[in-house]
Amino acid sequence: MRKLSKWLLNLWGWKTVGEVPEEHKKLLIVEAPHTSNWDYLLGMLAITSIGVKVNVIIKKELFFWPLGLLLKKIGGISLDRKGNLNKVDALANLFKEKDELNLAITPEDTRSLSTKWKKGYYYIAVKAGVPILLTALDYKQKTGIFGKLLFPTGNYDEDLKKIESFYKGVVAKYPEKFNLSAQYTEKKEPGKSQNIS
Repeated sequence: MRKLSKWLLNLWGWKTVGEVPEEHKKLLIVEAPHTSNWDYLLGMLAITSIGVKVNVIIKKELFFWPLGLLLKKIGGISLDRKGNLNKVDALANLFKEKDELNLAITPEDTRSLSTKWKKGYYYIAVKAGVPILLTALDYKQKTGIFGKLLFPTGNYDEDLKKIESFYKGVVAKYPEKFNLSAQYTEKKEPGKSQNIS
């Protein structure tokens, strides 16, 4: 899978920069920007091309035979919220149950413009005691970027400054749909779409 991913990225003119420290067996991976269906495919190719196995949460209802076998093969995990746990607690527990887990999450939670990133990803990492790996897709540079690990302090506002600093200057496929800040303030002008092919 690693060789195939690298070959496909090269074929499409993409590259990767940065790496993932091997000593960490559990990571919460933040994937952004998330403005296009292409983001998921390119993001998965980028991270598998450097030899990291990624897991994603998929609806429990989709794990029926034979589709369920394929979903598990590509890293899909069905979330079981035992005892009516909220999603944050359930995912934090999932980290505690697994010896190895690299869970990818898109905090924007939508391909449309999101005025605020959801904070759940951050509190999952805090409760599970795992570092956050910031990753980005820059369509202008055609580069998958892997940043340094962020060890959450529990002070969301302070850690968010580091997260925003990492994503500053990253060009999404649809830049007008990517909100860098926790609170969207700049008003986009109609007709100023900058689709990056």
